[in-house]
Amino acid sequence: MWRGEPLPELDSSWAEDLRATLERHRLAAELDHADIALRLGRHSDLLPSLTEQAGRHPLDERLAGQLMLALYRNGRPADALSHYQQLRARLTDALGTDPGPSLQRLHQQILTADPVLAEPTEVEDGSRVVPRQLPALPGPFLGRDIELAGLDDTALESGPGANPPDAPPDVLQATGAAVLVSAIGGLGGIGKTWLALTWAHRNLERFPDGQLFVDLHGFSPAGDPVEPTVALRGFLDALGVSPDRIPNDLDARAALYRSLVANKRMLVVLDNAATAEQVVPLLPGSPTCTVLITGRHRLASLIDRHGARHLPLDVLSHNEACALLTARLGADRVAAESDAVDELIELCGGHPLALAITARIGATRTAVPLAEVAAELREFGLEMLDHDTDLAASLPTVLSWSLRRLTDQQRTLFALLGISPGPDTTLPATAALTGLAGQSARKALLALEDAALLDRRPSGRYAMHDLIRAYAATTAHNLPEHVREAALVRVTDFYLHTAHTAGRLLDPNRTLAHPEPPALGVHPHSLPDAESAMAWLSAEHATLLATQRAATTLGLHSVVWHLAAALDTFHFRLGHRRDAVAVWQAALEAAHHLPNPTTRIRSHRNLGRACDLLGRHDEAIGHLDRALVLAEQHHDPTEQAITHRALAISWGQWGDYRRALKHARHALDLHRALDQSVGEAAALNLVGWYAAQLGDFTTAREHCHTALALHRHHHDLGGEAATLDSLGFIARHTGEHQQALDYYRQGLTLLRTLGHSYQVANILDNLGHTHAALGQRGKARAVWRESLHLYQTQGRDDDADRIQRQLDDLDSTRTP
Repeated sequence: MWRGEPLPELDSSWAEDLRATLERHRLAAELDHADIALRLGRHSDLLPSLTEQAGRHPLDERLAGQLMLALYRNGRPADALSHYQQLRARLTDALGTDPGPSLQRLHQQILTADPVLAEPTEVEDGSRVVPRQLPALPGPFLGRDIELAGLDDTALESGPGANPPDAPPDVLQATGAAVLVSAIGGLGGIGKTWLALTWAHRNLERFPDGQLFVDLHGFSPAGDPVEPTVALRGFLDALGVSPDRIPNDLDARAALYRSLVANKRMLVVLDNAATAEQVVPLLPGSPTCTVLITGRHRLASLIDRHGARHLPLDVLSHNEACALLTARLGADRVAAESDAVDELIELCGGHPLALAITARIGATRTAVPLAEVAAELREFGLEMLDHDTDLAASLPTVLSWSLRRLTDQQRTLFALLGISPGPDTTLPATAALTGLAGQSARKALLALEDAALLDRRPSGRYAMHDLIRAYAATTAHNLPEHVREAALVRVTDFYLHTAHTAGRLLDPNRTLAHPEPPALGVHPHSLPDAESAMAWLSAEHATLLATQRAATTLGLHSVVWHLAAALDTFHFRLGHRRDAVAVWQAALEAAHHLPNPTTRIRSHRNLGRACDLLGRHDEAIGHLDRALVLAEQHHDPTEQAITHRALAISWGQWGDYRRALKHARHALDLHRALDQSVGEAAALNLVGWYAAQLGDFTTAREHCHTALALHRHHHDLGGEAATLDSLGFIARHTGEHQQALDYYRQGLTLLRTLGHSYQVANILDNLGHTHAALGQRGKARAVWRESLHLYQTQGRDDDADRIQRQLDDLDSTRTP
């Protein structure tokens, strides 16, 4: 700054322009200085100079606003209002305009004695109070780069830095902006406070007027959450308010708090919040403030009414988890036992508190290999992550605090989800599990989701973190045994009866025995058609397998058996061969407890078929022979016929076409004698297929054409596709390659419609041979590549190797 007139000895136009420019800069600097002084509460000292400057610059609205504010704070509101009217008159006379919106708002605030205009708080010695309440960081922070960047972006968009630099410092809230609120959510021990404090410490320069912090004890060993009045008392104390000035009424305390932090660039951290009602009185009213809230519950009204930015925290990535363990255990130890570290990360599911507890165990047992720590964690699970004396170091205890604000109904749902079969659930399944009506079940699910105990996934699915699920299972032991058992019976009935409907939709011509009626109140999921049945079975496949295992444990032998039957078509069409073996092994064991001998016949037969698909021929034949013996002992010709068909396929798989043809003819005779035209069509196709394998193409063609007509009559798309494949083989081997192409393409279309990817792979293989025979190498290569992909996906390694050789041969014989 300078004193007096700059360059007084010069009288040129250049000097005049320079003097005018410098004068403008000086005035701007003086006004900036006045802004700071007003923010520091020095309005009394400023009043003479502001009055003098206002006389020299009578039309400057920023200066007028500063003078009005200084007058108001010096107890002269009438003079402040009078100065506004004088300025307004001057502007009207000189420029024909009114004061700008900012000055008009200040005028209105003075008229209403807005608390925002109150002078800044000072302590007794007159110094300005700048609270610094942030706790130290709870340890080295690793990872969360995306979340930290998200908080940075939000602060830049909406925080204090977004205000225009020339806005009056004490009336910034009048710009119409909202206070920035970021709500960090997630389950217990996920690192919410860690993230909030890390961001706060990294951004202290954004908040020169201080930081306020309170632990609201929403979920902690302290018991009840902190009342807003108590939290406000702590804030007012930190802001230097003498005890005799603090009101008793909540609203009055909140108003005083908002007045004191108005227009200050402050950070307010509200940690471990329980409810929105607890938080709202603690929110500043000024857009110059930034608020970080952490809590396990999704604070819906804060998001809806206060525009809070919700930031949900998930578990750590593998790299982040590895970095955490490296920081705690040392790089050398982690590198030396990398496999054990990977297992620890997997067992902890990336949960930060679980990883920290595991790291503490490893760090305090330096002589114990991490592989042993992993083995103990694998064996004892949550018990390893517990602590008898330090509650904050016990994952089960930390998780238990999340249940305090749940209703009995919601806690019961949480416990039952811990023992319900499958990796996730849906609303209909939850309704069956709990016995609740759909709307009540939905509300209970939403409550667990809001409490960060349950994650909502696409397609209406809900899932728990593995450790949360393990903890939920421990709480299920607190429920009466009959409650647990009834819930599991209901949910297994739900899955069984929906799967049964799906199985019938996939293959309407297959005889599927009806299970017993479901438990009272169970409503199976509605499936209108085969497409929806295939989609439901695909989505629920893992859960259905788990349901059969749960039914085995509960001794629900009928459920075990009927689930295997319901899944059979699905498994065969999609090539789930190992799953088919597993479910039929369980079904065979269950069948020994069931009175109907047909269950044992079908179990042996279908287990034999499944073993055959895996190449376990001797085992397959053993089960199929046993099924045939049982069917003969119980004088059941239908089961005999179907078993002969299965034996034909099995022997054909191993190249014994004569024995296969013999079984196929036995099946044909039995089906005809029983007037079972659907079974007759299947047997006719088998006779034709194996006759063709033996070179009797006339017999083969005759039987397959008859089979095709019957399949079409009964709208049996799967049987029709199989027969078209047989006719394609016959045509290809009799030199009718174009006819073969037509048969194969028709069959392929039907199989794709059915979602029968197992047979799609086979017919594509056959189609490729026909294209190759016609010299259509490009088309042969395309279908064989698709077939190769399907074989690889289905784990059919021998078939995949064979197709790869065919492709290699095709490329090696390519014409130059």
